[in-house]
Amino acid sequence: MSAAAPSVRLVHAGALSTVTLARASMRNALVPDLLLDLCVSLEEIGRRDETRVVMLAAEGASFSVGGDLRRFAREMRGAALASYSAEYAGLLNQAIVSLLRLPQPVVGAVHGTVAGAAIGLVLGCDVVVAARDCRFDPQYARAGFTPDGGWTALLPQVVGRRRASACLLLDRACGLVTQLAVHGDVSELAHEIAMRIAAAPRTTVCEGKRLLAGDLDAVEQALEAERERFVATVGGADAREGLARFLDSCASYPDA
Repeated sequence: MSAAAPSVRLVHAGALSTVTLARASMRNALVPDLLLDLCVSLEEIGRRDETRVVMLAAEGASFSVGGDLRRFAREMRGAALASYSAEYAGLLNQAIVSLLRLPQPVVGAVHGTVAGAAIGLVLGCDVVVAARDCRFDPQYARAGFTPDGGWTALLPQVVGRRRASACLLLDRACGLVTQLAVHGDVSELAHEIAMRIAAAPRTTVCEGKRLLAGDLDAVEQALEAERERFVATVGGADAREGLARFLDSCASYPDA
């Protein structure tokens, strides 16, 4: 992993590998170093024959608030906005593609706020278990950013085009969860489901995931189109004005 503080924790336990977003102090905002650590962890899992199933979880009050909007606001005042945006969006896409291309199924255990681009990580999971307090918050219509993280490349496949349009245009999310942890802890239920998957025949599980994934090359092309539009528009008037309004109205938004 990167030499910085451990923003992602990777634990192997027999057939299960657990990846945990571990920067709770900033509510696991998706900054480049966290995304790089996530990509490195997923690469390690992909090389590990013992792993039969992967669990993606997070520490703290939120799964992730998405991109660090205060960081974007600071970058807008300097000359490095385009390079920062390109690095961030490129690593985000790499993390999502890594989740999709892992031969092992990925079980997401999500709780608290899951906002903006962090929903892309959820879209990269094969099974999603959500806590009772989980709240999906698209944010794009308020922040003025173009959709990234698979909102156009993956969301229509998961929930259908009509629902995907409503998610983006009306700033709401639906149809993303496989099972709700109504009773008990989300991690316990996600672990139970992961172990059930690990006990299934490897060929059935891995080939099933591969076939369901469809044309991942086309998905990568669509993600790259999202990245290009994001970088091209993030410095525009809509993004600057929308982001200023969003941060003014959300004093509790974390400052990394």
